[in-house]
Amino acid sequence: MTSHTARPFGRALCAMITPFTASGDLDLDAARRHASALVADGCDGLVLSGTTGESPTTTDEEKTVLLRAVREAVGGAVPLVAGVGSSDTRHTVRLAREAEEAGADGLLVVTPYYSRPPQAAVEAHFLRVAEATGIPLMLYDIPGRTGTRIEPATLLRLAEHPRVVAVKDCSYDLLAATKVMARTSLAYYSGCEELNLPLYALGGAGYVSTVANVAPGPMRAVLDAFDSGDTAGAARLNALTIGLVEAMMASGLPGTVTVKALLDAGPVREPLQPAGREATGGLRGLYEELLAATA
Repeated sequence: MTSHTARPFGRALCAMITPFTASGDLDLDAARRHASALVADGCDGLVLSGTTGESPTTTDEEKTVLLRAVREAVGGAVPLVAGVGSSDTRHTVRLAREAEEAGADGLLVVTPYYSRPPQAAVEAHFLRVAEATGIPLMLYDIPGRTGTRIEPATLLRLAEHPRVVAVKDCSYDLLAATKVMARTSLAYYSGCEELNLPLYALGGAGYVSTVANVAPGPMRAVLDAFDSGDTAGAARLNALTIGLVEAMMASGLPGTVTVKALLDAGPVREPLQPAGREATGGLRGLYEELLAATA
């Protein structure tokens, strides 16, 4: 068993795509179906309007409409975490309040990107959002995209706020994560599928997974095996997922593109481009191999 029991948003979370129609509009019916299927296949919670959900190219209104539609589909028992991050603190605060009004259970707040603020400004940004609503925050540490890390010392201070409860960790620094978990009650969720099991074994709360859009059962099975005490089985199941994880997340194509290629979930919005036929065929082969191996 993991040493940390705090799982404020569940354990196996999917970073859900945002389906679009052929003309590029929101496909709310497809979103409802996909969300319901993910929950039925083992996802404890859903993260909407993150990077996988194409948040940079969806409007504020679309984010709210999507959240309401998914809430309608999955009911009130499934935690919904709304991505509200932006490079503008005022805009992030506005998105946070709108998400709370629309029924979000939590907020995913990424470090302000591109401007690369110093740590004092990063801390102030998160605290402004935490004070703006009454729902908890999951801080998103992904310096490879934002250009700015949430330093461990900053996380230690932020953990003192009662609404800062979790971290989606894409820092690729297990040492730092271990130190912060040891000194705080922050729930650490892996945001990098290849580190789902290692971080969980160190006391993490679970994961927020893009690959779970297409393989929610196999991704969850790894944690189920670990929790049952079958660490060898967890390692074996984890190894089965690696081929698909690598192809979807480390092949040069964004996860949103690879998920939509596998699910036929409509187009991606520019500047993203759809996966080519060769890439899609390779992905589908690995996907079918994983499903056959874990059936």
